[in-house]
Amino acid sequence: MEKDRKLVEITINAEDFEEPKGKMTYDRVVDLAYPDNANFPQATYSIIFERGASGKPQGTLSKGDQVEIVKGMRFRVKRTGES
Repeated sequence: MEKDRKLVEITINAEDFEEPKGKMTYDRVVDLAYPDNANFPQATYSIIFERGASGKPQGTLSKGDQVEIVKGMRFRVKRTGES
């Protein structure tokens, strides 16, 4: 059941969010960081994460990618321009 899914607290651009445990997509991270991103369809985003799961504690997230989220994980997202 969806309501039984465990939530994990993460931080995106210094703002805390609770998201369902599991994998998080590039698009979901962008949506949380920039709720107005639909107004900028040509924009691209740079995503760096840290404090991730032990198999991949830090790295970058590219369009189409996803990453396992864990409690305390941090993301930095920048709108970098137009593709």
